[in-house]
Amino acid sequence: MTDTPWDQPATLIDLDGKAPLIATLGLCVQHFAALKPVHQAEARILLTRPVAREGRKTRTWILEPAEIAALVDRMRAG
Repeated sequence: MTDTPWDQPATLIDLDGKAPLIATLGLCVQHFAALKPVHQAEARILLTRPVAREGRKTRTWILEPAEIAALVDRMRAG
């Protein structure tokens, strides 16, 4: 997942039913970081291109909260 470009189109969705954010991956990650933990647990990011997951043979289109949190850390690290 570390090779996913920040400018890739993506959609931040909330399983709680709130309106999605259609933007770049970087903006979706920034918005995720601003959410309260209870809302972060319900958030997912839908990608336009699938990415490989560590330890799995298949690629995925959807990033789970833990994967998004790792991207937040990567973004903050610079």
